[in-house]
Amino acid sequence: MDLNSLIGLLLALAGIVGGQLIEGGRLGSLFQFAAFLIVLGGTTGAILLQSPYRVFVAGLKLARWVLYPPVFDRAGLARTLTQWSQVTRREGLLSLEQQIPRVNDLFLRRGLQMVVDGLDPEGVRNALTVEIDSYAMQQREAARTWEAAGGYAPTIGILGAVLGLIHTMENLTDPGKLGGGIAVAFVATIYGVAFANLVFLPVAAKLKGYIAGQVEFREMMIDGLVGIANGENPRLIESRLAGYVR
Repeated sequence: MDLNSLIGLLLALAGIVGGQLIEGGRLGSLFQFAAFLIVLGGTTGAILLQSPYRVFVAGLKLARWVLYPPVFDRAGLARTLTQWSQVTRREGLLSLEQQIPRVNDLFLRRGLQMVVDGLDPEGVRNALTVEIDSYAMQQREAARTWEAAGGYAPTIGILGAVLGLIHTMENLTDPGKLGGGIAVAFVATIYGVAFANLVFLPVAAKLKGYIAGQVEFREMMIDGLVGIANGENPRLIESRLAGYVR
């Protein structure tokens, strides 16, 4: 679990709640179901209108990376590719065929299969690059749903504030209902801005970073596989792959 994400969210919430209490406000005044429904429901509806359903669902699934990010073992991958290059140097490309079933990563397995099948090194690079580009486009499209939510939420919050004020104006003759309308008006704005800047936009930024890391990780695979297909010296491959390790 990525404790940094969890601590960051809790710290942000603690700052808001703590500030409210220090100012002498009541904690309960921050909890308005009507405002929550307006902001979250309106933002979700806007995202569904903007994006195809599959992209919306993909964006929700990506959110798990915030707490459980993908692992990129660059050092382990460098060792594996270097070992494969050494085996190839001694026994030829066909000797790697027995390694294919042991590879868990589907992208790496397909690339290794191409190399074993004797495909042209540049053909291997081009085929895998196309796959990377397609994958990255889909992932970034899914991550943009969170970025879009960060753009819509504050505006929906303002809409909730206007609705609250309308409710207030309709009940000017009933002082007992004025407080509720005003509370919804201000809390809806808080929810819109808070969701955007404490959740949606940070999540989008973090997901984009992980996607970029995944793309680079796969580019490292391509670099190693093409080097093996070209019959390059294992030390040269190892030295080049070391540049990816950090």
